[in-house]
Amino acid sequence: MNSRTMERSISIRGLFRISRPINLLLVAFAQGMTAYFLVETTPLGLPVLQDFRLYLLILSTVMITAAGYMINDYYDVKIDYVNRPHEVVVGKGIKRRMVIFLHTVLNFSAIGLGYLVSPRIALINFFAAFLLWLYSNRLKREPFIGNLTVAFLTGLSIYMIAYYYQKSELLVLTYSIFAFFLNLIREIIKDIEDRPGDRKHGCRTLPIVIGFRKTKQVIFVIAFAFVCSILLVTFKINNPVLFIYFGILGAVFLWFMRKIYQADRKTHFTKLSTIAKILMLVGTLSMGFL
Repeated sequence: MNSRTMERSISIRGLFRISRPINLLLVAFAQGMTAYFLVETTPLGLPVLQDFRLYLLILSTVMITAAGYMINDYYDVKIDYVNRPHEVVVGKGIKRRMVIFLHTVLNFSAIGLGYLVSPRIALINFFAAFLLWLYSNRLKREPFIGNLTVAFLTGLSIYMIAYYYQKSELLVLTYSIFAFFLNLIREIIKDIEDRPGDRKHGCRTLPIVIGFRKTKQVIFVIAFAFVCSILLVTFKINNPVLFIYFGILGAVFLWFMRKIYQADRKTHFTKLSTIAKILMLVGTLSMGFL
């Protein structure tokens, strides 16, 4: 294998890793499930899956998400050399200027696709792209506000399907709340996991500002608010199937919180972050039972 072929293979592998394809598939899957099971039809009465604008909307969301991962890795390269040196891509698997180029192209393309769907979707895409850049550049290094930003955008990615089609908004709101709180907890868990690199490079995340134990207490408070919000909206919707499903998922969530209480090592929080992602996937699957 010559040097040019080797460089190309490294770049492709780097691009694959920096864009988090599994996470992108989860985003597309969640939006697709929301459209098919909760929205079902367009305002004109056509099946939503026959509307090409849905796929443009999903693609634009995926592109903005990928761009967000890229710019985050770009700004966090020094931190990642401390927290996960074997997983660093920027500067090794893909050049820094190429990351910025791809980030810009993806964002502008996503805004353009959003405009083809609707000017209001283009505006949301612009807002999301700007917020992800601001998060990576500044907000991530501040206590809690960065966590809130990512969690908000996660919930928004689901809610914007109902917002565009103006259907089943209360039901979709339930899943948006679910995604928001669970992702908020996951982001704080990741901050606990990344303490060494964050501390070394001057980040002021919750675990660094208020300490390890108090950060766990914040997670428990968020978990309580999460359960109360889901119960409130679920009772208002008054869907027995949804209540049973979230009841079962709630039992698993209690086990998850117990694991957080017991966790005290980096490997523990790495596993908990993965479990939170699985819980979000399982929650999304419940749309098929409604």
